[in-house]
Amino acid sequence: MKPYFLFTVLIFTVQLLSAQTNTIEKKKFHFGREQDTTAGYTQVVKVDNVLYVSGTVSTDISPAGIQRIYQTIERSLNHFGASLQNVVKENLYTTDIEAMKTHNEARKKMYKGDYPAATWVQISRLYMPDAKLEIEVIAHLPKEK
Repeated sequence: MKPYFLFTVLIFTVQLLSAQTNTIEKKKFHFGREQDTTAGYTQVVKVDNVLYVSGTVSTDISPAGIQRIYQTIERSLNHFGASLQNVVKENLYTTDIEAMKTHNEARKKMYKGDYPAATWVQISRLYMPDAKLEIEVIAHLPKEK
């Protein structure tokens, strides 16, 4: 009977410790606020050394509009000491993929030749009704020593 009791206590202790450590620490940035409670999102969430940047939108698919999006993304990354060179994954959603292809040089210029893995998707509409382009990224910071 004693080994069964010890085994039960051990299992309970492991489950209790597991439940206590089954959380992650999230650091958030939302242009000076913790998060946008109206729409229900945060611009950047940092977990460990990974930054998840929410979609940044533009109503203008031109070189200037594309540059503004990437400057806004970089501003978000800068809050955690990162830049576009830390981006490893980019998801781009647009209502006009041909316009984006035409002006892709503006995007490439922002990455300075260090391009991330990327997915581009044409969709019929974005959350903001007049938005034509939305870009989200994932960036990695160097591991802290």
